[in-house]
Amino acid sequence: MELPNRSYIDSLCRGDKVFEKRLLSVIKAEFPVEKDIYYKALAVKNIEEIAEAVHKLKHKISILGLEKGYALAAQYENDIRDDKFDLAQSFEEILDSMTEYLKTL
Repeated sequence: MELPNRSYIDSLCRGDKVFEKRLLSVIKAEFPVEKDIYYKALAVKNIEEIAEAVHKLKHKISILGLEKGYALAAQYENDIRDDKFDLAQSFEEILDSMTEYLKTL
């Protein structure tokens, strides 16, 4: 399984520790909120809200260097709009991995 990493963050920040700290702060603040919105929308099967939450989360997946995870999230986002949830478990495993990773930063 692909693991979150700092490769994209490091290339984006190019050693600018202030920018890096700000970027990580935003990710740490927004990710749990967006993840919570996803699960709440999923519980009530609000298709539009689920898709919007996945759309927002997909960008954080990318920032944390999960290229395959990003592709999966993009496919899942499209599938949701067709009321297909086959990728839900894999997507949620990515979210769990990100949650654990962000605790280490």
